[in-house]
Amino acid sequence: MAEENPIALTVEDATCHFDVSAPWLTRVLQQSQRRILKAVDGVSFTVPRGKTLSIVGESGCGKSTLARMVIGLQPLTSGKIAFPPLARPHGTFAPPRLQMIFQDPYASLNPRWRVGEIVAEPIRELKLMVGESAIQARIAELLNIVGLAPADAARYPHEFSGGQRQRISIARALATEADFLVCDEPTSALDVSVQAQILNLMRQLQDEFGLTYLFISHNLSVVRHMSDEIAIMYLGRFVETGPAEQVFSDPRHPYTRLLLETIPSVETPNRARTPMSGEVPSPIAPPSGCPFHPRCALAEARCRTERPRLTGSGRQVACHVTAAVAP
Repeated sequence: MAEENPIALTVEDATCHFDVSAPWLTRVLQQSQRRILKAVDGVSFTVPRGKTLSIVGESGCGKSTLARMVIGLQPLTSGKIAFPPLARPHGTFAPPRLQMIFQDPYASLNPRWRVGEIVAEPIRELKLMVGESAIQARIAELLNIVGLAPADAARYPHEFSGGQRQRISIARALATEADFLVCDEPTSALDVSVQAQILNLMRQLQDEFGLTYLFISHNLSVVRHMSDEIAIMYLGRFVETGPAEQVFSDPRHPYTRLLLETIPSVETPNRARTPMSGEVPSPIAPPSGCPFHPRCALAEARCRTERPRLTGSGRQVACHVTAAVAP
């Protein structure tokens, strides 16, 4: 019997380090050491086909670098990223087709091309259709799918709003017949009402075409609407992972709890909150032990010397204190 949700992506101990050292001669004269920025520092996870894994964290935690590693825009320093083959027509197997939806809809589209050319380019480059009439029919179909009119193919990107431009980006991604979409904060540059429209469209397309999403965001309200699984990222590592509703209803890592306290609540607008103190440490010189301990109210002596590992089944938490008392 076939698996209900076969794995679409497997990431094993992926790292991405950047050498940000001064030039060699400067280091010799100043007697300084090399400086290595650990943007992603040993991350492992899987994404089931047809599901959404969201990676959440503050700016600078490494989530966008990880997204670029998955899509192939950023090479790995070490580790492994694999896409198991998927069944194709006629009994063949092939890796999933990947596409990325970028954060800024104003910068991700060529301003010199009409919308029809933008959507048609991957169809022509991948030779998915033969004949101009078939390509034009496909363009009209894709624009309809994302809520635009076929006549919009003759217009330029500057003639559209931000939300409409993001719809064009989604149509371009679908033009490749992609199975797996990496979404790097696709709604952060949009107004709240437009965000809801784009997110609802993405959920609808996922249900209709069985798409798999790797969703990158710092907005927990957006993540809750989109996710099946959530991974909380801090300073290049995951500190908590698990099913979305479980993470929201029962956060276990202190960092996750602090993030959730930032979400406004209509029911309890005046609830007591613990403000998040301190700045995110530098990934060039991270703290010893648990990287979150300088900002954590629960930190113990062990947290300052020993780095915790993700532990647990289903729900995983990297915390000496809360993992010890978790059910």
